[in-house]
Amino acid sequence: MELDAAILARIQFAFTVSFHIVFPAFSIGISAYVATLLLLWKQTGADRFHTLARFWTKIFAVSFAMGVVSGIVLSYQFGTNWSRFSEVVGNVIGPLIGYEVLTAFFLEATFLGIMLFGWTRVPSWLHVTAACIVAIGTAISGFWILSANSWMHTPAGFEMRDGIAYPLDWLKIIFNPSFPYRFAHMMTAAYLTTAVVVLSVGCRYLLQGKFGEEARTMVKMAVGMIFVVAPLQAFIGDLHGLNTLEHQPAKVAAMEGHWDGAEPVALSLFAIPNSEAERNDYELAIPRLSGLILTHDWDGRIKGLKDFAPQDRPPLIGPYFGFRIMVAIGLLFIATGIVGAWLWWRDEIWDARWFQRGASLLWPLGFVAILSGWIVTEQGRQPWIAAGVLRTADALSPVSATSLAISLALFVIVYTAVFSVGVYYINRLINKGPTPAVIAQPKHGAPGRPLSAAEDALEPAGV
Repeated sequence: MELDAAILARIQFAFTVSFHIVFPAFSIGISAYVATLLLLWKQTGADRFHTLARFWTKIFAVSFAMGVVSGIVLSYQFGTNWSRFSEVVGNVIGPLIGYEVLTAFFLEATFLGIMLFGWTRVPSWLHVTAACIVAIGTAISGFWILSANSWMHTPAGFEMRDGIAYPLDWLKIIFNPSFPYRFAHMMTAAYLTTAVVVLSVGCRYLLQGKFGEEARTMVKMAVGMIFVVAPLQAFIGDLHGLNTLEHQPAKVAAMEGHWDGAEPVALSLFAIPNSEAERNDYELAIPRLSGLILTHDWDGRIKGLKDFAPQDRPPLIGPYFGFRIMVAIGLLFIATGIVGAWLWWRDEIWDARWFQRGASLLWPLGFVAILSGWIVTEQGRQPWIAAGVLRTADALSPVSATSLAISLALFVIVYTAVFSVGVYYINRLINKGPTPAVIAQPKHGAPGRPLSAAEDALEPAGV
């Protein structure tokens, strides 16, 4: 079988970005959580907040490092595999990525050292400030990356000259039509995913009878966050879907498995989309419900896949099933927040072993939902790499399929090893748990006692 360079390049980018996106999303959520814990510690003086902040900072450090390493590879792929993409839209995408480095990554890097190693070396106010700035920096980083990605879906503020995109209005480029919805949806997903991980870890400790005060604090904070944010995420997702319907109707048709635009849109619960026969096999659906959701009309109709030429249709399997996985996990999180809040209100959550067991297993689902959402987003944009500007097939570098296959195999090996080591180390940190600091953090800016040689060696490693 002859290897297809375009398919291999797409698989390679999809593989690396799937590994990468997990860590920045987690870093965004954890950095905000650590900053919140430190602010609560400064306000209340409760040691449990300080202990938890130290604990989650160690996990943040691992996640942040893995995100940086995996992100570097993605940047190189723009030049090695997608040079035509860089040539055509680089005048727009390049500055956006540059702004992310200048305004976010440098900000994070400047204060990251204070956040990681300043527990006993700087006044407490400076350490708390550094943690807050790092959290803000991760959010700003998400702002610029999502602006660039959103522009690829809904380009605006540019003109084409000799086949090259030139910026005309940077405000329209940055705040392109899909950006506000995509940014809100992704950032909320990051915070919700982190809250679920915190809940899982807290419930894991409760089941083991370990770290009681810290575990209760994690569970209460996580349940409160999930109770508020999970329904909010569903609302934002609905708005995002309506925006997608306006600007990318083919993507919505693929998500819904909707073929005939003349028919009201049924809510397809399960089906196997059949591209050759242009129908859904083995479908289980609720008539008209998706049309009501999307158009607020019982007889609502949208464009179907048959309204687009076959070469302009996105792949079906990824968007169709990815959307359903994402929604199913979102509904589970909403239910978790409601049940957890009810048990907390009745003061039964600490004895509800069934809830603790279930919640302790939820930690990977937020990441699955994020990956499913990105599959829907990125595959649903096909066959365009920049909608209406450049097709994916025309963006490829003149690189051989053989070299792509070899590099892909190497990426799979290296990424699997790095990911496994990272997860293993994070799990070791969780097993060790939120142990109190060897030296109490100085309050009110007072200096701590000097570290011994042994303590000075152990402190930076988080031991």
